[in-house]
Amino acid sequence: MPDSEKIVIAPHLVFDAITAGPPGAPLVLLLHGFAESMHCWRAQVTALGDMGYRAIAPGQRGYSPGARPDPREFSHYLIDRLMDDALAIAAAAGYGDARFHLAGHDWGGSIAWGIADRHHERLASLTILSRPHPNAFNRALETDSEQAQRSKHHKAFLEPDAADIVLADDARWLRERLTANGVPADAIEMHLAVLGNKDAMEAALAWYRARGAIRGPLGPIRVPTLYVWGDADDTVGRIAAEGTVDFIAAPYRFEELPGVGHFAADQAPERVCELMLEHLAAHPM
Repeated sequence: MPDSEKIVIAPHLVFDAITAGPPGAPLVLLLHGFAESMHCWRAQVTALGDMGYRAIAPGQRGYSPGARPDPREFSHYLIDRLMDDALAIAAAAGYGDARFHLAGHDWGGSIAWGIADRHHERLASLTILSRPHPNAFNRALETDSEQAQRSKHHKAFLEPDAADIVLADDARWLRERLTANGVPADAIEMHLAVLGNKDAMEAALAWYRARGAIRGPLGPIRVPTLYVWGDADDTVGRIAAEGTVDFIAAPYRFEELPGVGHFAADQAPERVCELMLEHLAAHPM
């Protein structure tokens, strides 16, 4: 099992993290999304550590109690701040401005795409689960009615009572969503230990309310990229997923996982570990 650590980037920003592998080894930073937590990466963190990497999966801003600015002030949760957090966590873990491998799922994928666009020189490789390139996603929203339907929950999360609805009846909505996507029961309990309270949920939803998702066009991604998409993903359709290739200007691998939903790291951990290890080995520091 991974170790548990705290990573301090400022007195008011203390991040929980799960880690494995020797400090100073090549770094792999793994960013989670909603509605999960850092624990979605537990299998990958363990596998990466066993292979000699230093793997760190932080509980991101709002998810870690020690890094939870007031969610009523949406500017605390803009994506620029989330990207800055990721780079600062790498530095605080002892890597300064050295290059590292970056992985992201869902919202963590959005952050990872942004870092790859703005700071490509910092990354040895990029691994994305579910979240298509923002340009491909925005194009699909305009041309694919199915994608617009899949993304309608984004607007629901902007409502003032969204946290209460998601957490009502012992977090029934959250449990049903994760279960429907093949997330194991023990993993659901891990995520609810992080998200299943009003303070954490309000902070997690502030990411949506800040309207911090990348909407403007990104330049072509110049980092070797692995993109993993499950064909049963209920939030990302095929048009957006397959369109991601149009925005990559580096070695690119697209892997479709049959029957796998939105939360691939939890639902198909062995396959995700295998793909990540192959990708990192092909693109060393």
